[in-house]
Amino acid sequence: MALDKNTNVLIVDDYKTMLRIIRNLLKQLDFNNVEEATDGQEALAKLRAGQFGLVISDWNMQPMTGLDLLKEVRADARLKETPFIMITAESKTENVVAAKAAGVSNYIVKPFNAETLRDKIEKVMAHA
Repeated sequence: MALDKNTNVLIVDDYKTMLRIIRNLLKQLDFNNVEEATDGQEALAKLRAGQFGLVISDWNMQPMTGLDLLKEVRADARLKETPFIMITAESKTENVVAAKAAGVSNYIVKPFNAETLRDKIEKVMAHA
């Protein structure tokens, strides 16, 4: 399936530099409809107010973690089908298991490049 580069993407990270890095990687992949949120609550508000085709969220955030955000998204009837990619510095098995149990679409371990990001986006969009 061809990637829809016009998909609205929401990137969530409480670290501004990481948001900039992800935005730049998405730009390299020709995704230009990108919005940012700096925590889970803000992300949830934006998701509920808009139409997003993909969420790319960091795991480690305060006060609402990426995992909590994922659980909220999956519990929301309107949002539950939204592809959700989790980014983390931790590759611990229990994290992967927890994210999968919560319904994550895919998982990226930092550091990563545009190639990895495209690969993961293609995989989740193929199932969307």
